[in-house]
Amino acid sequence: MSDYIVRATAADSQIRAFAITSKEMVEEARRDHGTSPVITAALGRLLSSAAMMGTMMKGEKDLLTVQIQCSGPAKGLTVTANSKGEVKGFPMAADVELPPNAQGKLDVGGALGLGVMSVIKDMGLKEPYVGQIALQTGEIAEDLTYYFATSEQIPSAVGLGVLVDKNLSVRQAGGFIIQLMPFTSDEVVEKLEKKITEIASVTEMLEDGKTPEMILEEILGEFGVEITDKMDAAFRCDCSKKKVSRAIATLSKKDLDDIIGDGESIEVKCQFCNKAYEFTVEELKEMRAGK
Repeated sequence: MSDYIVRATAADSQIRAFAITSKEMVEEARRDHGTSPVITAALGRLLSSAAMMGTMMKGEKDLLTVQIQCSGPAKGLTVTANSKGEVKGFPMAADVELPPNAQGKLDVGGALGLGVMSVIKDMGLKEPYVGQIALQTGEIAEDLTYYFATSEQIPSAVGLGVLVDKNLSVRQAGGFIIQLMPFTSDEVVEKLEKKITEIASVTEMLEDGKTPEMILEEILGEFGVEITDKMDAAFRCDCSKKKVSRAIATLSKKDLDDIIGDGESIEVKCQFCNKAYEFTVEELKEMRAGK
């Protein structure tokens, strides 16, 4: 089954909700970056959430970036999403190995440690919107719940999960974001808070064969959930040799002269997907001549 996102409303539009199945995008990221299980889980959670958050934006060219800078061995993660369900991302350290946490799960919080999460929305305005929080647990779902409450003043519940198989491939990945509108009644808030404490984990629901629609039905069924939209989601990098050459061309004349002076082709890898691009000495000389 291909990855996709569903959007929904419930309780007479007092609640809006998003859910995603993201196994393929997380597996593609794992293959591209050769991530260890705990980094696969961390990057997978961030990719899944960013894909859903990207669909909250209205403009076709709007871009959302979620960046974590942290003191733990993971060092940090960066993901970027657009409004069409397309996402890409990379870890600062791909091969972190840690023992399981107290619950016997992959220790994403331990891999991240203390740090900050920044959410940057580029919506074509003069300046992008930037919201920033200190990491609360490093488990990402709780951190995003805190981000929505403090930076966007939207009470939210975020659930994310990545299950890594014994062969290190991604067995399940997905998540949900439930948000309350300003006019939500106290009764709905209380019922929803109780329901969130009773549901199984995201990976358990996915292992049980639940689709994004079924996950939202599980959480919001008693509130009259209505699916309003469904869209494909995918890991998609828009890198190209032309874009990479533009980046190289920003180097100083001295730096380019040093590279050319080595007399050998260079290989430059895209941070987001690890695709390698080769530039010959002649191509580098053309860039140098254009400065």
